[in-house]
Amino acid sequence: MSTTNSETTIFNLSAQALNYELPDERIAKYPLAKRDRSKLLVWRNGQIADSQFHVLPDYLPEGSLLVFNNTKVIRARLLFQKATGANIEIFCLDPLHPADYQIAFQQTESCSWNCMVGNLKKWKDEVLVMPLNVAGKQIDFKAEKIARIDGSVQVKFSWDCREVDFSSLIEAAGILPIPPYLHRETEESDLERYQTIYSKIKGSVAAPTAGLHFTDAVFSSLNEKQIDCAEVTLHVGAGTFKPVKADTIGEHEMHAEQLVVRRDLVEKLLSHQGRLIAVGTTSIRTLESLYWLGVKLVHKPDSALNELDIEQWLPYENEQQVSKEESLQAILNYMEKHQSQTIGAHTKIIIVPGYRFRIVEGMITNFHQPQSTLLLLISAFIGDDWKRVYEHALANDYRFLSYGDSNLYLKK
Repeated sequence: MSTTNSETTIFNLSAQALNYELPDERIAKYPLAKRDRSKLLVWRNGQIADSQFHVLPDYLPEGSLLVFNNTKVIRARLLFQKATGANIEIFCLDPLHPADYQIAFQQTESCSWNCMVGNLKKWKDEVLVMPLNVAGKQIDFKAEKIARIDGSVQVKFSWDCREVDFSSLIEAAGILPIPPYLHRETEESDLERYQTIYSKIKGSVAAPTAGLHFTDAVFSSLNEKQIDCAEVTLHVGAGTFKPVKADTIGEHEMHAEQLVVRRDLVEKLLSHQGRLIAVGTTSIRTLESLYWLGVKLVHKPDSALNELDIEQWLPYENEQQVSKEESLQAILNYMEKHQSQTIGAHTKIIIVPGYRFRIVEGMITNFHQPQSTLLLLISAFIGDDWKRVYEHALANDYRFLSYGDSNLYLKK
């Protein structure tokens, strides 16, 4: 891959540049009693203000469009037990056969997933069996190890009841995963609070946590202020918790996540005249990936679906002279040609300092882990000022990470 001098600087950025001291007691282990009573740190062109989330609409520019990620966290942790008594934990990451999430959840005999497996050394070649009672039916839920690839395991799940689909099985047998840094087991309250109130499309193994603060009251206030809302779908993978352990950013391998965007959103992005504000880093990643998907279609309108995936360093390989409007129109043309109401792809895009945002003009997010790709994204948007923001938050009793407080970042 050829690089310019500025790109070489990006790739050589030290991961230590994204480090800060986060005491364990500042990590919110549980959510507040009321979602929208979390603190809100507002950063606007370098100015910092302290507020509360329930008054978020007061800070949003008139005519803004908020874009939310409507993904829903699945009960991805499955605990099987061998005949010897050894426990094997299978963590479902993404579907393989069939590869589409919704189709995989609808399977009634078998499906295969890419998984992480705990206690893998004790799982030889035997088929694991978990007896279940689902809707009054006795079912033997089976897991078979197929192959190991790049640190993950391909697992085939099968069951002996055609009247029950995979979605119902994991709802009955699975455990909702919560972030590992909470250092506790999933509790009953997490089943509600580790989902946004607008979650719809099953597929994530982690919540788009910026959205956890929204309530019906906040949405009513947005409506009163005539602030429009739209949705995308990006299924959050376990890689969202993966820190940058390489010495430089250029050595970090970004995880892939599946995005799905509806045609009406693309049309709205083209016609909307106000500020576009993304709710959460996953929405940001989706919207910016959408631009690069359109760039691909500008240059190759007859691309096959499997050619639309966004590679990690695509935005940095060369400067594309394609406007937002051209990109979005190319996507609409493609959807029209294929008579489709949705378009999907996998994205490995990494947004780092030096990235030029094409679609996103503001963002709502939480406070992120040190040396994380999420913090990289924030640094890409507000530069080194992220350090001052985080120092202010630490000095003023803000709560950090998934169940913590929130930020609003606005330029102009």
